[in-house]
Amino acid sequence: MSNYKLGLDFAEELDQNDELSSYRYQFHIPKDKNGNELIYLCGNSLGLQPKRTKSYINQELEDWANLGVEGHTEAKNPWLPYHEFLTESMAKLVGAKPIEVVTMNTLTANLHFMMVSFYKPTETRYKILIESDAFPSDKYAVESQLRHHGFDDKEGLILWKPRTGEELLRYEDLETIMEENGHEIALVMIGGVNYYTGQFFDLKRITKLGHKHGCLVGFDCAHGAGNVELNLHDSEADFAVWCTYKYLNSGPGSIAGVFVHERHAYNKTLNRFTGWWSHNKEARFNMRQEFDQLPGAEGWQLSNPPILSLAAIRASLDIFNEVGMEKLNKKLKKLTGYFEFLLKQLGEDTIRIITPSNYEERGCQLSIQVKNTDKKLFDKLTESGVISDWREPDVIRCAPVPLYNSYQDVYKMVERLKAILNE
Repeated sequence: MSNYKLGLDFAEELDQNDELSSYRYQFHIPKDKNGNELIYLCGNSLGLQPKRTKSYINQELEDWANLGVEGHTEAKNPWLPYHEFLTESMAKLVGAKPIEVVTMNTLTANLHFMMVSFYKPTETRYKILIESDAFPSDKYAVESQLRHHGFDDKEGLILWKPRTGEELLRYEDLETIMEENGHEIALVMIGGVNYYTGQFFDLKRITKLGHKHGCLVGFDCAHGAGNVELNLHDSEADFAVWCTYKYLNSGPGSIAGVFVHERHAYNKTLNRFTGWWSHNKEARFNMRQEFDQLPGAEGWQLSNPPILSLAAIRASLDIFNEVGMEKLNKKLKKLTGYFEFLLKQLGEDTIRIITPSNYEERGCQLSIQVKNTDKKLFDKLTESGVISDWREPDVIRCAPVPLYNSYQDVYKMVERLKAILNE
């Protein structure tokens, strides 16, 4: 991993030897006004569109046009069980069993539905632990759950913070928090990969610690699904949620995913919101029967899902099925390692990478802190044809995605950054 060299010829050589290089041509790469491909390093915000997506969606549009309501049973891919066509692929992708996974709703909606079941506060154990710099919607969601249950949303929130002068979180500090406050914490809810630093947490270690202190444990894997090997079943987490429009390339605002560990699969006593899609499939259209809970993650569904969105996810999942997370992970390490090597040539007095250097503690994203500058640098980078992401106060997030980014993308990005810094 460390035998990297400078120069465009080395980047070209890496691309020539990359067994996944052909997948780049299965995606639409955005272009500038002159028709030149942009350097797209923003898959952590919105993944690119697979070229096959249009045909998957068109199939459903044609069946809707030709069959109307009969498409629910007569379409080429019948709509009634359509979400089931995704289950096995999605489960494989996040390291779960099919009974533990369902594709439904959107990310924060799913987080709320999970907290209906897995945030069970009492007078003495009601607090929620999250990382201090959690993605804002996670923080807003858990605060609103505290208020909903009649608790103060600041006093009821416990934050896992980095130490002064540091960005990354330490497990020793989490252990201290749990030793001191574990008896008051009802739920541990952490982002699997932190959106700002790119730090990939040890889900199993956190779950084990939470369970040791009698807490339920969940993860927001929005920045993890399709990026890192989550191994959700083995993590023993009670639940996890994720979106599909980032690394899973399903389109803006597309439908999301849920994991519920199989030990909860047949527990009908868990409090939850229900709807007709969580009711026994065999009796779903017999409108006058009493509610009969479906087992597994499917039992948390409420409504029939949007088929066009599911079709887009299916198109992307079929690519993941062909490649597999193991090969993606292998390229991810090599690609981010090369990126890190090139960035370090700019000098530590100029830039600092706040993402962990350990491959096992990060995914695609490298968060770059550029010293003595502001958003003007990012704006110039964008003008130069590099699509990345700015986060206040001073971080540029770049995510070279192994499915469609090349080593030359990374090389050219650093060259353009260097040119701007030398102006």
